[in-house]
Amino acid sequence: MTRLWESGSGEAEAALVHLAYELALDPQRLPDFARLWQQRLQREPDPVPELERHFARAARILGRLPCGETGSAEAVLAGILRVPAFLSDGVVRIAACNRAAESAFRIAGGAPLAALPFEPADVVALSSTIRRVARRAEPARNLRLRSTATGATAVLRVCPVEGTEGRARALVLATEPVWPDGFGGFLQGTFALTPAETDIVHGLTLGLPLREIATLRGRSVETVRTQLRSIQQKTDTHSQPELLRLVLGLMDLALAPPEGALPAPGGRLLEPLVPQALLLPEGRRLEWLEFGDPSGTPVLHLHGELSLARWAPAAERAARARSLRVIVPIRAGYGRSDPLPAGAGIAEGGALDIAALADHLDLPRAAILALGSDLAAARMLALLRPGLVAGILVCAADLAGGPVTRWPGFLAETARHSPEALALMVRAAFALAARRDREECLLAACGGAVADRLVLRGSGVRAALIAGSAFALGPGISAHAAFARNRLEAGRALPPHPPQVPIRFLQGELDPLAPPAEVHRLAATLAGAEVETLSGSARLLFLERWEVVIDRLCGIVAH
Repeated sequence: MTRLWESGSGEAEAALVHLAYELALDPQRLPDFARLWQQRLQREPDPVPELERHFARAARILGRLPCGETGSAEAVLAGILRVPAFLSDGVVRIAACNRAAESAFRIAGGAPLAALPFEPADVVALSSTIRRVARRAEPARNLRLRSTATGATAVLRVCPVEGTEGRARALVLATEPVWPDGFGGFLQGTFALTPAETDIVHGLTLGLPLREIATLRGRSVETVRTQLRSIQQKTDTHSQPELLRLVLGLMDLALAPPEGALPAPGGRLLEPLVPQALLLPEGRRLEWLEFGDPSGTPVLHLHGELSLARWAPAAERAARARSLRVIVPIRAGYGRSDPLPAGAGIAEGGALDIAALADHLDLPRAAILALGSDLAAARMLALLRPGLVAGILVCAADLAGGPVTRWPGFLAETARHSPEALALMVRAAFALAARRDREECLLAACGGAVADRLVLRGSGVRAALIAGSAFALGPGISAHAAFARNRLEAGRALPPHPPQVPIRFLQGELDPLAPPAEVHRLAATLAGAEVETLSGSARLLFLERWEVVIDRLCGIVAH
């Protein structure tokens, strides 16, 4: 396929059309389609109307296909908190799972059974057992399976449950260890471990060898061994097995009911929030979330294209403690917020929506926290309502241009040369995330940095990522049209720099999509803008370095 464009555009375009229809039927072909389309952009960027018609037709076909199972079994799993558990009929997929199973097995509801971290032969045996137990052909059974992730043996108990939606299912309970929310903070406070040492302990509890821990952390094996010796000194343990026994014993206490003996600060889960809604003058619906101190200083959090609408649990509690009232307008076309009218610009339309919400809530002045491409809406809001915006803090700025080999540049070039190809690929990406692992798709959209993968091991961070992104992709929700529309407009010139409004960029040193040097060049075009580079961080620095984010927001509202 890599030589198709050398062999003649007719053959290459025929292959591209063929792949477009395959993509419509199977979104997993997205990487293949993207590779071939990238080659075409690099060699023959001129648009071809015939291709546009095929892409539009393929997108319509994709839009008519179901996005996967939507049935849930929360009632069955609601009371199972301490151990990993999931429901399945044993045929193809996992119907639903609890948080512990998501963490231990890296799965989500709708994932195939093959996604479980066991040997293929073991997965086949598990599937067969689930089917027999679900049909009551045999009683509950225990299976011993070896984890391909840790090498350890896990005991799985398969139990019959009442069928839902007319399908017989079984409940599977496992013994895979789980890292409780707030546990890292407890270890740091109890044994004076550093964050790096805590990450190493976390890796050990997951069964990772020191070499893999070193690779994930970007350090040498010898460095990790030195840190492990420091951990053993601080915990008064004399071997790795003894350290693990101590840690796993404390984890059991951490997973005990609230009256248990572990007062782990920051150990509570993400609190549920109910979106509120406003009817705008033109009849459109606008949703928003609120958390923090209801009578505190307002912060308008613009959640970006990936819909990072929630903060980590400890961060949301810190917002309350530091008297910040965080208000999260849900972007037009996300959640239950209605799309912008045809012809309305994303930046101006978004700014007008936020201004209407500020009027509704009677906000006198607010700091703006803008993620990614929402810098444009924040700047437009400061132009339209200069008295409202105290300052703008930008996390992980979005650079719409760049080389076509980088994801933002690829989308920008696609938007310029083929809006229909953009719409098809975005729709396929959202369908893929709905059918498979949303977390993996979000990480891929962030560039797939190892630093971002490590972030998701932090206390409550993964819960915040999944809860926030539900406004982009949740039950009955898909923001693919709004995402694609935003990308079509991303290449437009940014609004003029608003006078007397300070702008500060927080940028990760390891950001694969917006390297700090390029962000510095962007900031140089904005009078008085500053860039702060955070070492060791990538795109998800907003969730990882929330203490820094809150400090900078408090600095804005203090002036």
